[in-house]
Amino acid sequence: MIDALVIGSGPNGLAAAIALAQAGKSVRVYEAQPDIGGGLRSAELTLPGSVHDVCAAVFATALESPFLKALPLEKYGAAFVHPEIPFAHPFDDGSAAVAHRSVDATADGLGRDDAAAYRRLFRPLVDAHEPLMAALFAPLSAAAGLRHPLLMSSFGLNAVRSAAGFAVSRFRGEAARALFAGAAAHSLVPLEFAATAGYGLGLVLTAHSVGWPVARGGSQTVANAMTGYLRSLGGEVVANERIDSLAQLPPHRAALFDVSPAAFVKMAGDRLNSAYRTRLEKFRRGPGVFKMDWTLSSPVPWRSADCRRAGTLHLGGTLAEIAESERAPWNGRISAHPYVLVVQPTVFDPTRAPAGRHTLWAYCHVPNGSTVDMSHAIESEIERFAPGFRDCILARHAMGPAAMEARNANLAGGDIAGGATDLAQILSRPVFGSNPYKTPIAGAFLCSSSTSPGIGVHGMCGYHAAQSALRFLSS
Repeated sequence: MIDALVIGSGPNGLAAAIALAQAGKSVRVYEAQPDIGGGLRSAELTLPGSVHDVCAAVFATALESPFLKALPLEKYGAAFVHPEIPFAHPFDDGSAAVAHRSVDATADGLGRDDAAAYRRLFRPLVDAHEPLMAALFAPLSAAAGLRHPLLMSSFGLNAVRSAAGFAVSRFRGEAARALFAGAAAHSLVPLEFAATAGYGLGLVLTAHSVGWPVARGGSQTVANAMTGYLRSLGGEVVANERIDSLAQLPPHRAALFDVSPAAFVKMAGDRLNSAYRTRLEKFRRGPGVFKMDWTLSSPVPWRSADCRRAGTLHLGGTLAEIAESERAPWNGRISAHPYVLVVQPTVFDPTRAPAGRHTLWAYCHVPNGSTVDMSHAIESEIERFAPGFRDCILARHAMGPAAMEARNANLAGGDIAGGATDLAQILSRPVFGSNPYKTPIAGAFLCSSSTSPGIGVHGMCGYHAAQSALRFLSS
């Protein structure tokens, strides 16, 4: 009998399997798709030789992950490429707010009014980033923050605020406010909501502490490296094997599910008690994304020279504009001028396209399950800050929420966050309790991004679920 089965090969499923194998347990991973990786897949979506990341593209949290950063992934082919500038935020006048690796360089670009405030905010966080991020990556029920109570209380008082309110109270100028808003908008919830400041603080902190790299050759290389390391530990990986019911599983002692709560409910059927089933059924999906990829004849002609040196760009203009665009999809509406997240990997990783060509990756937020084609709106936002962009396009590929879900069932309705990330579902992810990974079925555990600590390529949901499973296996 195998010790543990893992259903789903995304970063959390692979992390769970590795943690179990490191502990000496026999492990087998099942993946429904022909290729491994979940959100870490890459493919030639446009032209031959152009490698595009199908979902995750930037590893803003991976290098701070207490688990992932300890794995020998470079031995199995993974390498990270750092842009000169982690991210930038262009404005209509051709200028841009820029998040450099250096706190001081970033502050100096925000003007006299906000430079000192920016330094006061981020210098202490960067100095203490390792214990701070370890605490943030721990389950909410853990006592990780108690080892640094002053640090965590100081961070928490700011993090629990809304991103919009925090930015306005902390900064005077539009550049600093918009720079912070662009990072906070990764949360996929309105910026007036409580705790959205935490997303902005955490992501800006990682830009300064470890950078926002891309994976050389595509995100698939990280999934391949995790798979290679797992196999070196004796773990098995079975692709193209869809699990629709617990009854399909071979004899095992424990099973970990890198799937959404709704998918687990379907798999478990009548083996779930009604109380737990009801709690999972109340878990809410977040907004979806509409994603585009391009092969270009040249780099994007950004007005701002700084934007040409950045790996990630946040398009949307002012704090007020971004707040409005993020409010729309949450309330079931399409924004006429959406916030667009753009990544230009080939500026720093030429292995992803034939010589002289470039790839570009972008998405905007839309209502969950939206069928509206956002291609024109996304390209118009890029053209807004990079006149002549459309003249560079050799080929394009678009995926709405349905197409995203077809490639990865966890992206239900195009939701890349594993469920709404508002404060209520930060505290109850997917249910409120001391062990969010454990289910009422003996030996069955949830390990997807629908569990704590949630969204991001960090593998910590899988790692913590594996620790829970190991306690069960040793009992």
